[in-house]
Amino acid sequence: MNLSDIDKRIINSLIENPRKSYRELAKTAHVSIATIGNRLKVLEKNKLVKGYTTYIDYDLIGYDTHVVINIRVSQGQEKAVEKKLFNSPNVTSIYDLTGEFDIMVIARFKNRRELDSYLKVVQAYEFVERTQTQLILHTMKETSIQIN
Repeated sequence: MNLSDIDKRIINSLIENPRKSYRELAKTAHVSIATIGNRLKVLEKNKLVKGYTTYIDYDLIGYDTHVVINIRVSQGQEKAVEKKLFNSPNVTSIYDLTGEFDIMVIARFKNRRELDSYLKVVQAYEFVERTQTQLILHTMKETSIQIN
């Protein structure tokens, strides 16, 4: 999808603050409020804008065990394993990979016991050959990128 300069200004403004009103977006993008409504409908319909979110400091609410779980899957069964991973309330992201592992999962837990319990479940999934878990000590940057 080719983006106009107006679309880029709208998207970048939403990245800065997804709670901006149509009036604030119009001011930032230098267009009318009606144009904002129309452009956002098109961007949402084309699934370029998939939602509006808020960044949470999970450490403050007790989810301070943040991990990357790499998973090696046998027999090309990534989709079957990903389907099982998808509904876990602790999982924030699932990625297909190239290289030594096939799937990368980003997840948060309240403590090591919850993580241990989850890993035992994942390791018991059919087609899971191996997992490797890395503890994220500190998040330096986690944001969307601006569009040029």
